[in-house]
Amino acid sequence: MSDRPDALMIFAAGFGTRMGALTADRPKPLIEVAGRPLIDHVLRLAGDAGIGRIAANAHYRAEMLARHLAPLDVAVSHEAPEILDTGGGLRQALPMLGAGTVFTANSDAIWTGANPFESLAADWDGEQMGALLLCTEVPGRGDFRLEDRRLQRGGPLTYTGAQIIRADALDGIEDRVFSLNRVWDRLADEGRLYGLIHRGGWCDVGHPAGIAAAEAVLARHDV
Repeated sequence: MSDRPDALMIFAAGFGTRMGALTADRPKPLIEVAGRPLIDHVLRLAGDAGIGRIAANAHYRAEMLARHLAPLDVAVSHEAPEILDTGGGLRQALPMLGAGTVFTANSDAIWTGANPFESLAADWDGEQMGALLLCTEVPGRGDFRLEDRRLQRGGPLTYTGAQIIRADALDGIEDRVFSLNRVWDRLADEGRLYGLIHRGGWCDVGHPAGIAAAEAVLARHDV
């Protein structure tokens, strides 16, 4: 392991439209799962992993999210007038993170078992990796496959929403709004996109039914 990151970017700027009425009066990261806002589950894991600097982006009902995060010592990167997508959002927040290598995490995912940030840090090698994605197998889904620890498109693995990425992997993209998928594709072509299998439960809380599913995952872990 080398170049262990000590900064985390949480993606929290989306509208959460698939959540329907649940996001009518709050941003998606503040929807509660098991009595705790979604983003607080990520922050708990980050705290357990000892991550020192954390930033989150915000757009929809940004002030509400900022008020929630203020006492938690989380910097907020306001995106206006448009959402910058994952790549653009990360690039705007980098000055707040003050690091050349960072963790990123989606705010609408639940992980149990092995701490995702600790697992990624233990496997990270900044000398050969441009990004390290935490993945899992979900029946009926899949975006990637592993070949000698490197990721390629197409296969049984689903990205869980947590990774380590070098900031310089974004270099050369001039667009203000862009997805990290563009970065991953380039890194895959260069042989620098790596994957790690998550040892534990995971749930993507992308729609109302995902709340019950996530609470079931958490309940199984607590048994």
